[in-house]
Amino acid sequence: MNWKYTSIYTALVIVVVVLIIPAAIVAPFITADEAEQNYEGSQETREDETEEVDLNDGPHVAVFRTVAESVEDVPLETYVARVVASEMPAEFEKEALKAQALAARTYIVRKQWKETEEGEFHVTDTIQDQVYKDEEQLRKIWGSDFNWKMKKIKEAVLETKGEIIVYNEEPITATFFSTSNGYTENAEEYWQNAFPYLTSVESPWDTKSPKFRDQKTYPISEVEEMLDVTFSGPEAITKMTRTDSNRVKEIVISGKSFTGREIREALHLSSSDFNIQIKGDHMIFTTKGYGHGVGLSQYGANGMAEAGKSYQEIIQHYYQGTEIIQADEIFKGKAV
Repeated sequence: MNWKYTSIYTALVIVVVVLIIPAAIVAPFITADEAEQNYEGSQETREDETEEVDLNDGPHVAVFRTVAESVEDVPLETYVARVVASEMPAEFEKEALKAQALAARTYIVRKQWKETEEGEFHVTDTIQDQVYKDEEQLRKIWGSDFNWKMKKIKEAVLETKGEIIVYNEEPITATFFSTSNGYTENAEEYWQNAFPYLTSVESPWDTKSPKFRDQKTYPISEVEEMLDVTFSGPEAITKMTRTDSNRVKEIVISGKSFTGREIREALHLSSSDFNIQIKGDHMIFTTKGYGHGVGLSQYGANGMAEAGKSYQEIIQHYYQGTEIIQADEIFKGKAV
Protein backbone atom coordinates (compact mmCIF):
# COMPACT_ATOMS: atom_id res chain seq x y z
CA MET A 1 0.00 0.00 0.00
CA ASN A 2 1.22 3.48 -0.84
CA TRP A 3 2.46 5.43 2.19
CA LYS A 4 0.23 8.32 1.31
CA TYR A 5 -2.87 6.11 1.33
CA THR A 6 -1.59 4.26 4.38
CA SER A 7 -1.48 7.52 6.29
CA ILE A 8 -4.98 8.45 5.19
CA TYR A 9 -6.27 4.98 6.18
CA THR A 10 -4.56 5.21 9.59
CA ALA A 11 -6.09 8.62 10.22
CA LEU A 12 -9.55 7.37 9.33
CA VAL A 13 -9.18 4.41 11.71
CA ILE A 14 -8.14 6.75 14.53
CA VAL A 15 -11.17 8.98 13.94
CA VAL A 16 -13.56 6.01 13.88
CA VAL A 17 -12.04 4.57 17.08
CA VAL A 18 -12.30 7.93 18.85
CA LEU A 19 -15.97 8.17 17.91
CA ILE A 20 -16.89 4.58 18.80
CA ILE A 21 -14.88 3.91 21.97
CA PRO A 22 -16.76 6.32 24.31
CA ALA A 23 -20.01 4.56 23.48
CA ALA A 24 -18.35 1.19 23.85
CA ILE A 25 -17.02 2.18 27.25
CA VAL A 26 -20.39 3.38 28.56
CA ALA A 27 -22.76 0.84 27.03
CA PRO A 28 -21.51 -2.34 28.75
CA PHE A 29 -22.26 -0.83 32.18
CA ILE A 30 -25.99 -0.49 31.36
CA THR A 31 -27.60 -3.91 31.56
CA ALA A 32 -30.82 -4.81 29.81
CA ASP A 33 -32.66 -4.78 33.15
CA GLU A 34 -31.32 -1.34 33.96
CA ALA A 35 -32.32 -0.03 30.58
CA GLU A 36 -35.83 -1.36 31.11
CA GLN A 37 -35.96 0.22 34.56
CA ASN A 38 -34.84 3.54 33.11
CA TYR A 39 -37.58 3.31 30.49
CA GLU A 40 -40.20 2.44 33.10
CA GLY A 41 -38.97 5.27 35.29
CA SER A 42 -39.35 7.77 32.49
CA GLN A 43 -42.82 6.37 31.76
CA GLU A 44 -43.76 6.65 35.43
CA THR A 45 -42.62 10.29 35.47
CA ARG A 46 -44.76 11.06 32.46
CA GLU A 47 -47.72 9.23 33.97
CA ASP A 48 -47.34 11.14 37.24
CA GLU A 49 -47.22 14.43 35.34
CA THR A 50 -50.30 13.51 33.32
CA GLU A 51 -52.02 12.39 36.49
CA GLU A 52 -51.34 15.71 38.17
CA VAL A 53 -52.66 17.67 35.19
CA ASP A 54 -55.83 15.56 35.16
CA LEU A 55 -56.39 16.13 38.87
CA ASN A 56 -55.89 19.85 38.60
CA ASP A 57 -58.31 20.73 35.84
CA GLY A 58 -62.03 21.44 36.26
CA PRO A 59 -63.89 23.20 39.07
CA HIS A 60 -62.32 24.18 42.39
CA VAL A 61 -63.22 23.85 46.07
CA ALA A 62 -62.62 26.53 48.71
CA VAL A 63 -61.41 24.72 51.84
CA PHE A 64 -61.11 26.47 55.19
CA ARG A 65 -57.87 25.30 56.83
CA THR A 66 -58.57 25.39 60.54
CA VAL A 67 -54.98 25.54 61.80
CA ALA A 68 -53.81 28.24 59.39
CA GLU A 69 -57.21 29.99 59.59
CA SER A 70 -57.08 30.60 55.85
CA VAL A 71 -58.96 29.48 52.75
CA GLU A 72 -57.22 27.18 50.29
CA ASP A 73 -58.43 26.98 46.68
CA VAL A 74 -58.14 23.34 45.59
CA PRO A 75 -59.07 21.65 42.28
CA LEU A 76 -62.08 19.39 42.83
CA GLU A 77 -60.38 16.08 41.95
CA THR A 78 -57.30 16.98 44.00
CA TYR A 79 -59.63 17.73 46.93
CA VAL A 80 -61.35 14.37 46.47
CA ALA A 81 -58.02 12.50 46.37
CA ARG A 82 -56.84 14.15 49.58
CA VAL A 83 -60.14 13.45 51.35
CA VAL A 84 -59.94 9.78 50.35
CA ALA A 85 -56.34 9.71 51.58
CA SER A 86 -57.44 11.25 54.89
CA GLU A 87 -60.59 9.19 55.41
CA MET A 88 -59.82 5.65 54.15
CA PRO A 89 -56.73 3.42 54.48
CA ALA A 90 -54.76 3.40 51.21
CA GLU A 91 -54.21 -0.34 51.75
CA PHE A 92 -57.89 -0.93 50.94
CA GLU A 93 -58.91 -2.46 47.62
CA LYS A 94 -59.08 0.00 44.74
CA GLU A 95 -62.82 -0.58 44.22
CA ALA A 96 -63.41 0.46 47.83
CA LEU A 97 -61.27 3.56 47.30
CA LYS A 98 -63.34 4.37 44.22
CA ALA A 99 -66.56 4.07 46.23
CA GLN A 100 -65.08 6.42 48.84
CA ALA A 101 -64.09 8.83 46.06
CA LEU A 102 -67.70 8.96 44.87
CA ALA A 103 -68.96 9.59 48.39
CA ALA A 104 -66.40 12.38 48.93
CA ARG A 105 -67.07 13.97 45.54
CA THR A 106 -70.84 13.76 45.98
CA TYR A 107 -70.60 15.43 49.38
CA ILE A 108 -68.83 18.53 48.07
CA VAL A 109 -70.78 18.70 44.80
CA ARG A 110 -74.04 18.61 46.78
CA LYS A 111 -72.84 21.54 48.89
CA GLN A 112 -71.89 23.51 45.79
CA TRP A 113 -75.11 22.57 44.00
CA LYS A 114 -77.29 23.68 46.90
CA GLU A 115 -75.52 27.01 47.41
CA THR A 116 -77.86 29.96 47.18
CA GLU A 117 -75.18 32.59 47.64
CA GLU A 118 -71.43 32.65 47.38
CA GLY A 119 -69.62 32.28 50.69
CA GLU A 120 -65.99 32.58 51.72
CA PHE A 121 -65.50 28.81 51.59
CA HIS A 122 -67.37 25.60 50.76
CA VAL A 123 -66.07 23.23 53.45
CA THR A 124 -63.76 22.97 56.43
CA ASP A 125 -60.96 20.40 56.67
CA THR A 126 -62.43 18.66 59.74
CA ILE A 127 -65.06 16.02 60.52
CA GLN A 128 -67.55 18.89 60.50
CA ASP A 129 -67.44 18.22 56.75
CA GLN A 130 -64.81 15.76 55.49
CA VAL A 131 -61.28 15.35 56.81
CA TYR A 132 -58.86 16.98 54.37
CA LYS A 133 -55.08 16.87 54.68
CA ASP A 134 -52.74 18.35 52.10
CA GLU A 135 -49.83 16.39 50.64
CA GLU A 136 -47.30 17.85 53.06
CA GLN A 137 -49.36 16.54 55.97
CA LEU A 138 -49.84 13.16 54.27
CA ARG A 139 -46.08 12.85 53.66
CA LYS A 140 -45.48 13.29 57.39
CA ILE A 141 -48.06 10.62 58.19
CA TRP A 142 -47.05 8.08 55.52
CA GLY A 143 -43.30 8.70 55.31
CA SER A 144 -41.65 6.45 52.73
CA ASP A 145 -45.05 4.97 51.76
CA PHE A 146 -46.33 8.29 50.46
CA ASN A 147 -45.59 7.75 46.75
CA TRP A 148 -47.30 4.39 46.27
CA LYS A 149 -50.22 5.26 48.51
CA MET A 150 -50.93 8.58 46.83
CA LYS A 151 -50.50 7.08 43.37
CA LYS A 152 -53.03 4.34 44.15
CA ILE A 153 -55.56 6.83 45.50
CA LYS A 154 -55.12 9.20 42.58
CA GLU A 155 -55.73 6.33 40.19
CA ALA A 156 -58.98 5.50 42.00
CA VAL A 157 -60.05 9.15 41.77
CA LEU A 158 -59.10 9.49 38.10
CA GLU A 159 -60.91 6.29 37.17
CA THR A 160 -64.13 7.75 38.63
CA LYS A 161 -63.46 11.34 37.58
CA GLY A 162 -66.53 13.56 37.83
CA GLU A 163 -68.85 10.78 38.98
CA ILE A 164 -71.36 11.46 41.75
CA ILE A 165 -74.27 9.61 43.39
CA VAL A 166 -77.79 10.90 42.81
CA TYR A 167 -81.33 10.05 43.88
CA ASN A 168 -84.20 11.57 41.91
CA GLU A 169 -81.60 13.55 39.94
CA GLU A 170 -80.21 15.25 43.05
CA PRO A 171 -76.82 14.64 44.71
CA ILE A 172 -77.36 12.54 47.81
CA THR A 173 -76.25 13.14 51.38
CA ALA A 174 -73.36 10.69 51.05
CA THR A 175 -72.69 9.79 54.67
CA PHE A 176 -70.09 7.17 55.51
CA PHE A 177 -68.49 5.64 58.59
CA SER A 178 -65.82 3.12 59.52
CA THR A 179 -67.38 -0.17 60.62
CA SER A 180 -70.92 -1.50 61.02
CA ASN A 181 -72.20 -3.96 63.61
CA GLY A 182 -73.31 -6.22 60.75
CA TYR A 183 -76.01 -3.81 59.56
CA THR A 184 -76.11 -0.18 58.60
CA GLU A 185 -78.61 2.10 60.34
CA ASN A 186 -81.73 3.86 59.06
CA ALA A 187 -80.95 7.58 58.89
CA GLU A 188 -83.99 8.53 60.98
CA GLU A 189 -82.79 6.36 63.85
CA TYR A 190 -79.63 8.44 64.24
CA TRP A 191 -80.75 11.80 62.86
CA GLN A 192 -84.21 13.32 62.74
CA ASN A 193 -84.80 12.97 59.00
CA ALA A 194 -85.36 9.85 56.92
CA PHE A 195 -83.71 9.44 53.52
CA PRO A 196 -84.98 6.73 51.14
CA TYR A 197 -81.43 5.79 50.14
CA LEU A 198 -80.05 5.71 53.71
CA THR A 199 -81.82 2.59 54.93
CA SER A 200 -80.55 -0.35 56.94
CA VAL A 201 -78.79 -3.03 54.87
CA GLU A 202 -76.74 -6.08 55.81
CA SER A 203 -72.99 -5.61 56.03
CA PRO A 204 -71.47 -8.93 57.11
CA TRP A 205 -67.97 -8.08 55.85
CA ASP A 206 -67.31 -5.74 58.78
CA THR A 207 -66.44 -8.54 61.20
CA LYS A 208 -62.91 -8.41 59.70
CA SER A 209 -62.48 -4.83 60.86
CA PRO A 210 -60.07 -4.29 63.78
CA LYS A 211 -62.69 -1.84 65.06
CA PHE A 212 -65.57 -4.31 65.04
CA ARG A 213 -65.52 -4.79 68.84
CA ASP A 214 -64.46 -2.42 71.57
CA GLN A 215 -64.83 -2.09 75.32
CA LYS A 216 -64.68 0.88 77.65
CA THR A 217 -64.76 0.76 81.44
CA TYR A 218 -65.78 3.75 83.56
CA PRO A 219 -66.15 4.28 87.31
CA ILE A 220 -69.87 4.60 88.06
CA SER A 221 -69.21 8.01 89.57
CA GLU A 222 -67.80 9.19 86.25
CA VAL A 223 -70.81 7.88 84.32
CA GLU A 224 -73.10 9.67 86.78
CA GLU A 225 -71.25 12.91 86.15
CA MET A 226 -71.23 12.55 82.34
CA LEU A 227 -74.93 11.63 82.19
CA ASP A 228 -76.07 13.81 85.08
CA VAL A 229 -77.81 10.93 86.89
CA THR A 230 -77.59 9.21 90.25
CA PHE A 231 -77.01 5.50 89.79
CA SER A 232 -78.50 3.22 92.42
CA GLY A 233 -77.37 -0.08 90.89
CA PRO A 234 -78.38 -2.40 88.01
CA GLU A 235 -82.04 -1.74 88.74
CA ALA A 236 -81.47 1.90 87.73
CA ILE A 237 -81.54 0.75 84.09
CA THR A 238 -85.29 0.26 83.64
CA LYS A 239 -85.64 0.22 79.88
CA MET A 240 -83.55 -0.47 76.78
CA THR A 241 -85.03 -0.70 73.27
CA ARG A 242 -83.18 -1.31 70.03
CA THR A 243 -83.50 -0.32 66.40
CA ASP A 244 -83.89 -2.80 63.55
CA SER A 245 -80.09 -2.82 63.21
CA ASN A 246 -79.68 -3.75 66.91
CA ARG A 247 -78.32 -0.38 67.98
CA VAL A 248 -79.73 1.14 71.15
CA LYS A 249 -82.77 3.26 70.36
CA GLU A 250 -83.65 4.35 73.89
CA ILE A 251 -82.36 3.62 77.37
CA VAL A 252 -83.73 4.84 80.69
CA ILE A 253 -81.22 5.27 83.53
CA SER A 254 -82.38 6.42 86.94
CA GLY A 255 -85.62 7.65 85.40
CA LYS A 256 -83.85 9.72 82.74
CA SER A 257 -84.34 8.79 79.08
CA PHE A 258 -81.47 8.82 76.58
CA THR A 259 -81.12 7.86 72.93
CA GLY A 260 -78.37 5.43 72.01
CA ARG A 261 -76.67 8.28 70.18
CA GLU A 262 -76.71 10.47 73.30
CA ILE A 263 -75.07 7.73 75.36
CA ARG A 264 -72.51 7.06 72.65
CA GLU A 265 -71.53 10.72 72.39
CA ALA A 266 -71.55 11.42 76.13
CA LEU A 267 -69.38 8.41 76.96
CA HIS A 268 -67.28 8.49 73.77
CA LEU A 269 -68.30 4.98 72.75
CA SER A 270 -67.35 3.54 69.38
CA SER A 271 -70.95 2.73 68.47
CA SER A 272 -74.53 3.01 69.67
CA ASP A 273 -74.73 -0.81 69.62
CA PHE A 274 -73.64 -1.40 73.20
CA ASN A 275 -74.23 -3.68 76.16
CA ILE A 276 -73.65 -2.73 79.79
CA GLN A 277 -72.14 -4.80 82.58
CA ILE A 278 -71.74 -3.64 86.16
CA LYS A 279 -68.79 -4.95 88.17
CA GLY A 280 -68.32 -3.47 91.58
CA ASP A 281 -68.16 0.28 91.24
CA HIS A 282 -67.49 0.19 87.48
CA MET A 283 -69.63 0.03 84.34
CA ILE A 284 -68.34 -1.84 81.29
CA PHE A 285 -69.64 -0.85 77.86
CA THR A 286 -69.03 -3.39 75.08
CA THR A 287 -69.69 -2.11 71.58
CA LYS A 288 -69.99 -3.50 68.07
CA GLY A 289 -69.05 -1.34 65.11
CA TYR A 290 -67.39 2.05 64.88
CA GLY A 291 -69.19 5.23 63.84
CA HIS A 292 -72.77 6.39 63.43
CA GLY A 293 -73.67 3.49 61.14
CA VAL A 294 -75.51 5.47 58.43
CA GLY A 295 -74.58 5.10 54.77
CA LEU A 296 -71.38 3.58 53.41
CA SER A 297 -69.45 1.27 55.72
CA GLN A 298 -65.79 1.62 54.79
CA TYR A 299 -64.74 -1.81 56.03
CA GLY A 300 -67.87 -3.25 54.49
CA ALA A 301 -66.95 -1.64 51.17
CA ASN A 302 -63.48 -3.14 51.37
CA GLY A 303 -64.96 -6.56 52.14
CA MET A 304 -67.23 -6.29 49.12
CA ALA A 305 -64.26 -5.30 46.95
CA GLU A 306 -62.27 -8.27 48.22
CA ALA A 307 -65.21 -10.46 47.22
CA GLY A 308 -64.95 -9.13 43.66
CA LYS A 309 -67.66 -6.47 43.74
CA SER A 310 -67.26 -3.29 41.70
CA TYR A 311 -67.46 0.21 43.14
CA GLN A 312 -70.83 0.62 41.39
CA GLU A 313 -72.17 -2.45 43.22
CA ILE A 314 -70.77 -1.15 46.51
CA ILE A 315 -72.46 2.23 46.03
CA GLN A 316 -75.80 0.72 45.08
CA HIS A 317 -75.71 -1.61 48.09
CA TYR A 318 -75.05 1.05 50.71
CA TYR A 319 -77.04 3.84 49.03
CA GLN A 320 -80.22 2.06 48.02
CA GLY A 321 -81.98 3.10 44.80
CA THR A 322 -79.30 5.58 43.72
CA GLU A 323 -77.65 6.20 40.35
CA ILE A 324 -74.15 7.25 39.32
CA ILE A 325 -73.88 10.13 36.85
CA GLN A 326 -71.40 12.81 35.82
CA ALA A 327 -71.58 15.88 38.08
CA ASP A 328 -71.87 18.34 35.20
CA GLU A 329 -75.24 16.79 34.28
CA ILE A 330 -76.90 18.35 37.35
CA PHE A 331 -75.46 21.84 37.01
CA LYS A 332 -76.87 22.53 33.54
CA GLY A 333 -74.55 25.38 32.86
CA LYS A 334 -74.29 26.64 36.43
CA ALA A 335 -70.68 27.53 37.29
CA VAL A 336 -69.11 25.62 40.17
